[in-house]
Amino acid sequence: MPTIEERVAGLKTTTDRMEAVKVIGLFLAELEHGNVRAAMRDDMGVWKPQTWVKEGILAAFRFGVAAEFASGALSFVDKDTIPARRFKAQDGIRIVPGGSSIRRGAFIGKGVVMMPPAFVNIGAYVDEETMIDSHALVGSCAQIGKRVHLSAGAQIGGVLEPVGNLPVVIEDDVVVGGNAGVYEGTIVRSRAVIGAGVVLTGSTPVYDAVRGQIYRRTAERPLEIPFGAVVIPGSRPMKGAFAEEHRLSVATPMIVKYRDEKTDSSTALEEALR
Repeated sequence: MPTIEERVAGLKTTTDRMEAVKVIGLFLAELEHGNVRAAMRDDMGVWKPQTWVKEGILAAFRFGVAAEFASGALSFVDKDTIPARRFKAQDGIRIVPGGSSIRRGAFIGKGVVMMPPAFVNIGAYVDEETMIDSHALVGSCAQIGKRVHLSAGAQIGGVLEPVGNLPVVIEDDVVVGGNAGVYEGTIVRSRAVIGAGVVLTGSTPVYDAVRGQIYRRTAERPLEIPFGAVVIPGSRPMKGAFAEEHRLSVATPMIVKYRDEKTDSSTALEEALR
């Protein structure tokens, strides 16, 4: 019997929508069970995209047709291959009423709490006991670890194309502050704290005031925030006569410390919320 990867590969050439929809349904179920992921970490700690998984997700869009969905008094129109997921109490997660949605093909681990409104897109992986706060976004294929706190308004970017691009990765025990944004394949290593309002992109240099280093994305490696780093918004002067005359500066994320007991106590999740 062909593997799910082999069946997804067959979607590149088939024109049989009925058969394609069947394969897509099996594929999305594998994503939802966590059996396949859009990115994987190897034994050396290196994250690599799973190209075939992204191709399967793109096929779900390609073979889908517009369909109407209803939820109470509300109606929606989306591809029929990727409706919103539905959950039961025995699934072990909490989705608080108020307008949140999780798309098919997203893995949600036990103990996850989702405050309204929030959205988790197709291909995302949200591991156990993570908190997704109000107005937070988990983009397509983003990888979120265990016990992560995505604070209100946090934006975790997604990526589907090019299929070889790495999605955003947030490892275990990370805190992402309110209105922070992590985009373009950035990797945030375990126990880091991304302060409120910090924006990390592929073109963002991050200045480590503790170790005296500058972290950037290269052609070979994505931008990485080190283990336990505490990142806050900062600024640095712009160059040029005009900028100097007007004392202009550019926003710059800065690492000002590494996580300690004091940081842990200030970032601890309230168990009562669970």
